[in-house]
Amino acid sequence: MPLRLAAFACALFAFAASATVSQAQDTSRPIRIVIAFPAGGPTDFVGRLVADKVKDILGQPIVIENKPGANGAIGADYVAKSPPDGSTLFLTTLGALGVTPHMRTDVRYDAIKDFAPITLVVLNTTLIVVKAESPFNSMKDLTAAAKAKPGEMTFASTGVGSNTHLALELYQSAAGVKFVHVPYRGAAPALTDLLGGQVQVFAADAPVLMPHIKGGKVKPLGAASGRRNPMLPDVATLAEQGYPDTTVDNWYGLLAPAGTPPATITRLHDAFVAAVNDPVVKDKLIQSGAIPVANSPAEFGKFLKEEYDRWGKVVRERGIKDDQR
Repeated sequence: MPLRLAAFACALFAFAASATVSQAQDTSRPIRIVIAFPAGGPTDFVGRLVADKVKDILGQPIVIENKPGANGAIGADYVAKSPPDGSTLFLTTLGALGVTPHMRTDVRYDAIKDFAPITLVVLNTTLIVVKAESPFNSMKDLTAAAKAKPGEMTFASTGVGSNTHLALELYQSAAGVKFVHVPYRGAAPALTDLLGGQVQVFAADAPVLMPHIKGGKVKPLGAASGRRNPMLPDVATLAEQGYPDTTVDNWYGLLAPAGTPPATITRLHDAFVAAVNDPVVKDKLIQSGAIPVANSPAEFGKFLKEEYDRWGKVVRERGIKDDQR
């Protein structure tokens, strides 16, 4: 009897696993990609652009679901608790998995254990800008002014714990200066106040700023990045300008719920990497200011753990807490 029960259990497990994979590869079922930001933003733009190509590659409908709020925690929690069958994916930024879990005590997901990495999609250069009429033309100019007026100049970010806030923190440490941090709920109101003169400096992702740079409304002083952005080859990184350890590239990556079958992860990975590397898609991403960086699930998993550890240390050392709930 025990042998029969064991055989039955093995058969049942194999059937369940096979059913899960078959269900995930049912091309009539739509794949939902959850984005933890509102429609119309840079994450949404990248998600819809890549998803449109993946739809053709897989021959399967793809639906974008925007679930904004709580610095990405709402979307992350939703995906973490979704069935691990490949039908619900998470296109996330640095914040939801690398920063928010260290800032909030009410996060109900484990950023490492509750997700199965599929691939990185893009890097987004974090740029520090001033309005076009500003007398500052480099980070050295900005540093000199901040040292002359310690704790008086205003520096806007897209929110407490955002990559733009982290860029400010690392720049202040590297330059030995202090600004008044003005956190906004997103880039749009911060940019409006920068152009209106209510704040003096602003940091944001390149795709957000690119139209305003091209239109001559804002002036980039430096990139808080490990490399120059291809669309802005004359804008030096902060490290190149003498401020080391100031890399805060925002990134977008694709994950599935933990427990998603390896065969399903492979199928999704191959399709999304092909989409990101498609010449038309790739050119549109680059023109927007994003940098395509597709990689393997293992590479993305290693990168995610490194980012989680790095930003956890920064958050703890600087006492950053989410006070905008």
